Amino acid sequence: MGKRKSSKPPPKKVAPKVDTMFTCPFCNHDKAVTAKMDHLTEKGLVECTVCGQKYTCNITHLSEPIDVYSDWIDACDKANKEDAEEAKEEDDL
Repeated sequence: MGKRKSSKPPPKKVAPKVDTMFTCPFCNHDKAVTAKMDHLTEKGLVECTVCGQKYTCNITHLSEPIDVYSDWIDACDKANKEDAEEAKEEDDL
């Protein structure tokens, strides 16, 4: 009688890699924004290589480049909303 074949362990799943290149909200170029993380100074930087726009924010050890980019997009939306409210107030006068 022969031995039973031992089953192989299932293959390890490869974790998906998070992008570090994004679309610029100002010039709309694809993959023109690079995200850099400096965990020593706890600063995240996103910069467009085409138009030169930059944004920095504070990060934690759990932050990813997409988090810094998302903060930049949120800050842009907030600034646009404030500008729209100011323009509305000027039109009312």
